Amino acid sequence: MLTKKQLDLLEFIHTRLQKDGVPPSFDEMKDALDLRSKSGIHRLITALEERGFIRRLAHRARAIEIVKLPESMGGAPSAPTAGFNPKVIDGPHPSPSQPANVTPDEVTLHARELPVMGKIAAGVPIEAISHVDHHVAVPGQMLSVGQNHYALEVKGDSMIDAGINNGDVVIISETTTADNGDIVVALVEDQEATLKKFHHNGSSIALEAANPAYETRVYPEDKVKVQGKLVGLIRTY
Repeated sequence: MLTKKQLDLLEFIHTRLQKDGVPPSFDEMKDALDLRSKSGIHRLITALEERGFIRRLAHRARAIEIVKLPESMGGAPSAPTAGFNPKVIDGPHPSPSQPANVTPDEVTLHARELPVMGKIAAGVPIEAISHVDHHVAVPGQMLSVGQNHYALEVKGDSMIDAGINNGDVVIISETTTADNGDIVVALVEDQEATLKKFHHNGSSIALEAANPAYETRVYPEDKVKVQGKLVGLIRTY
């Protein structure tokens, strides 16, 4: 799945290759997508390459070739790959194929019920979350021993380049501290919660999206409270 910006860039590169036989320059890509810097183009190019849509050729300037196109651009349907393979997570009911020598404690490790505390914005912040919508079964090996955990449903696409899509359920380990680069639930000004990459620099905290379409937001450190760190993700198809 491509973001709108990734798809726009792929379409622009494809059109230029079809028309001129050579890919556009980074400046032309930046202007075509109305981005303010070429760093955003670099991130989009990297994302397209990682997803197998383009290939950069070594030792040649402006050398980009289209490897495949998405179905929306006339490409063939994608075959299953050896990358991310979702696993079905059963609920708390016992499996009929459960071995006789498995203890109740071992069964508990395979699936635990966590409260889903509403929705979290992977985009602009939304109101702080404090109520339980429902519960979800989570593999025990996804959770840290001795830590409290909760789940949130993702709303928005600002973390899509980190593999977090709209509608995913993220598993959060409760904590008030984080290291730079961690993906955290951040409470902004005691009112709004958001899911972002955390960066602490001096007296300010930057909350960074994983989508070049969204700006990094910087706040005074006393305006941001870490409420947990991402430890897992559940996706429903």
